[in-house]
Amino acid sequence: MEETISLKEIYETLKKRLGLIISITLLAVAASAIISYFMLTPRYETTTQVLVSEAATASSILDSASFGSDSEYIDTYNVILQSPYILDQVEEELGLENTPEINVQREGDSQVVNISVEDTNPARATDIANATAGIFEQEMPNLLNVDNIYVLASADLGEQPTPVSPNPPLNMAIAFVVGLMTAVGLAFLLEFLDQSLRNEQDVEDTLGLPILGSVSVIDEETPEVKTSKSEVANTELSRSNRKGRESA
Repeated sequence: MEETISLKEIYETLKKRLGLIISITLLAVAASAIISYFMLTPRYETTTQVLVSEAATASSILDSASFGSDSEYIDTYNVILQSPYILDQVEEELGLENTPEINVQREGDSQVVNISVEDTNPARATDIANATAGIFEQEMPNLLNVDNIYVLASADLGEQPTPVSPNPPLNMAIAFVVGLMTAVGLAFLLEFLDQSLRNEQDVEDTLGLPILGSVSVIDEETPEVKTSKSEVANTELSRSNRKGRESA
């Protein structure tokens, strides 16, 4: 038998399970806040910019015959920046325990390359970015016999570094939406699994038969009141009869 759900039934279900919905939503937001603020380790990102000038792009190895466009030699520089040849020297210079991970990205269609480093320590991230740019600038004449690398902007630690992750407000907003959707879904699931018959309409929908009658709820105080009144009436009638016999 096909069932339809009216807007009134949806409203009644949400109203009935409102406490559950609010509780689950607040619990999800609170859990997200605790995890974001107290359990996840903040990570900081710093960036330095390197300019690859055109002065030497047509000389030595980087000539027009070797590279067909600007993007080709810049892509080559990007690969060199992330190679062990550069990163091993950065690790040795800073005394790092592990090889640093850097992100190299070209700034649009320009000849500027951004070197980004993400780390749990903002000072260490700044040192890695600046050391990578400095070693790259120093080693390029030895690698490709060119001297066209210039550091435009060094990474700056700043007075109050702001972590890039986690983002507690964003995480809490996502938790709110997910928690609310989960709570509403759970409310409708519980309502669907509840097979109890609560009124005449539920009986009619379940049996598929019309309701001919129903048993009303009897107030417990009503019979006592009626009984008391009848007892008073009987007492008064007995007194009247007794007086009549005495008079006769």
